[in-house]
Amino acid sequence: MKYKLSEIGKVVGGGTPSTKQPEYYTDSEIPWITPKDLSGYDKMFISKGNRDITKSGLENSSAKLLPAKSILVSSRAPIGYVAIAKNKIATNQGFKSIIPNESLVIPEYLYFVMKTSKQNLEQIASGSTFKEISTKVMSNFEVDIPSMNEQKRILRYLLPITRKIEKNIKINDNLAA
Repeated sequence: MKYKLSEIGKVVGGGTPSTKQPEYYTDSEIPWITPKDLSGYDKMFISKGNRDITKSGLENSSAKLLPAKSILVSSRAPIGYVAIAKNKIATNQGFKSIIPNESLVIPEYLYFVMKTSKQNLEQIASGSTFKEISTKVMSNFEVDIPSMNEQKRILRYLLPITRKIEKNIKINDNLAA
């Protein structure tokens, strides 16, 4: 069944605390993700990016604290990087994240839907300097979401394959080190 993203979850934009305020940034407080953190990232879940922000940085910017299992989708520069928040996390303005309504969609299922939507997302982006997807456009983006039972059935096939791929990548990384 077709749903707008706003019908199966809440679409939330991110933000960046002022870089002129060094006290807004730290090594270990609130994980803060940028599209650069997802460049070449090949895992389903992410728990931390290159930098963290402080509580003060969160409160003095448009960044929002997202719950675990939020689907992080880069919405500009570039469009279509996707990961699932493993824990509470914040993102910069290069994201339109989805807090899924888990009574309608399984977060891992929505992850795969959004991963396969990259080309469609790029087509609906607008802007003259660089392409971007607004919160409104992302909220109205339509996706096919089957019944919960069908989502579970599909995930029984996809999740073991994904775990095996991630394990193989980790083995390869260890061999290369």
